[in-house]
Amino acid sequence: MLSRIAESLFWIGRYLERADGTARILDAHLQLLLEDPWSDESAACRSLLAMMGATSPEAASDAPWEDLAEGAASVDRGDVLRLLAVDRSQPASIAFSLWSARENARRAREIVSSELWECLNTTARGIPHRISAEKVHEFLHWVRDRVALAVGVNESLMARDEAWHFYRLGRSLERADTTARLLATRSLTQATGVSWTTILRSCSAYEAYLRTYRGVASARNAAEFLMLDRLFPRSIVYSVSRALEAVHDLEPSTPRVGVPDRAVLLLGQVISGLEYRSIGEIVDDLASNMAAVQRATSATSEAIRSRYFPSNVLPMWVGERS
Repeated sequence: MLSRIAESLFWIGRYLERADGTARILDAHLQLLLEDPWSDESAACRSLLAMMGATSPEAASDAPWEDLAEGAASVDRGDVLRLLAVDRSQPASIAFSLWSARENARRAREIVSSELWECLNTTARGIPHRISAEKVHEFLHWVRDRVALAVGVNESLMARDEAWHFYRLGRSLERADTTARLLATRSLTQATGVSWTTILRSCSAYEAYLRTYRGVASARNAAEFLMLDRLFPRSIVYSVSRALEAVHDLEPSTPRVGVPDRAVLLLGQVISGLEYRSIGEIVDDLASNMAAVQRATSATSEAIRSRYFPSNVLPMWVGERS
């Protein structure tokens, strides 16, 4: 398979998962602001922007929102919606993710099915440039429905070959990163009233959690469920395990000594670092532990890029001299 095609499929998976995760997180947090009129809206919006990695809208500043001085600028839900939903120049936004998925599908048009191309093309062209307050919930559900349609098309039509493994690898890495990002900001959002119930709802995990633990969400149980549950598809361990399977499927190897593949090494370290430690130890320093997971997924993505999508390889001409 051409590296161009493999890279496009990898990023289709990542961008679809990123759009879906952003829509879920936005829906849960904006609903919380509506239900709690006494919450500090500016602080809550800042925490949300920091969590999603959105950059400052001012042209003169490229600093992340978490680095901006408290009270330096007022941020409201309108700013959040513009930056995280419809701003096509903001890499953290839904619009950017869906347009990028569409562009990657265009690059891999000879591999992507007609049904998926039509789905992504229609979705990208259906994104509004602004959203009225009464249409926010409807728009976010539309995004989730469209992503679910695209994912369903792939699940039912893609052959389980190399194309499928690259697509699944991208989705799994992005899902692990999204869940870790959400958990990492728990310490930042305590003051704004964000509960573990909201955290679970952001991952669409609340009902599955209730069926598993049969009780009110506690810090220990909720964190354990979202990090370590081997059966819940949005947990970090489940997502990283699926990414690890995809890497093995792409290039199966059984070396006698060590792990030569850096991506396999990094993903294995994430799983062992979570599963072979007590949940109390992880929760006590949740922010830094989840930041470590994010760094690992980023490093894994870079290792995959270097291994399969080299962008700095120059053509070598043999047998000719100018």
